[in-house]
Amino acid sequence: MDENQKVTLSDIGDIETIQKYSKIHNAEIHQMKLESQFRCNGSDGYLSWLDDILEIKQTANFDGFDFNFDFRVVDTPNELRQLIIEKNNKNNKSRLVAGYCWNWITTGKEKTDVHDIVIPEHQFSMSWNLGNTKTWAIDRDSVNEIGCIHTTQGLEFDYVGVIIGPDIRFENDKIITDFTKRAKTDQSLRGINKIQSEDPKFARYIVDQIIKNTYRTLMTRGQKGCYIYCCDKELQQYLKEKIKLFKL
Repeated sequence: MDENQKVTLSDIGDIETIQKYSKIHNAEIHQMKLESQFRCNGSDGYLSWLDDILEIKQTANFDGFDFNFDFRVVDTPNELRQLIIEKNNKNNKSRLVAGYCWNWITTGKEKTDVHDIVIPEHQFSMSWNLGNTKTWAIDRDSVNEIGCIHTTQGLEFDYVGVIIGPDIRFENDKIITDFTKRAKTDQSLRGINKIQSEDPKFARYIVDQIIKNTYRTLMTRGQKGCYIYCCDKELQQYLKEKIKLFKL
């Protein structure tokens, strides 16, 4: 199990909870370490690097990963879209995804010409895929739509293009998460205002965990490569500097 795949307030299933209820029901536990995995072409180093750069936890991979995985940070969402379209032309196995920072327009949920995601400074706009078929991952025209965490978690592509929204930024040499930048139609943090009013410190911890986990999950949907565009320019520069460390 991967505890860093918790992306909503309602997600359960961490190791501590499993151990707790196993004791209550006198169940025997056998805990083993997964020595290898198939995500991201089997690169455990890439996963550890993401943990480090997103400040989920410190790892030995702060300076990169020794593996053939295509990771790039681009300057515009249009460049990101073009990269994914080019990769997708080969075998229909590349998709665009984004943090859920743009409202889902329900009146046009099945129309790709109704654009929910708009980034005005780059004259960029596209549609969420929320109103489309359950086979979005393999539908031929899906490259013209953008998946979110709720429609892509558990799926894998050859290449993934990730738009990192304004709910995460780089400020004062730290990764900062901001749930107020999430779309109002997003249900993953439903109830956080109540938690914040009762225990602001705990709310901060939960928000930080869920937003970082969301992007970690989106950034691990590609088997061969991951391309990134950041709405926050400081975050974009931070990621570029991190790439320089292992591409010198």
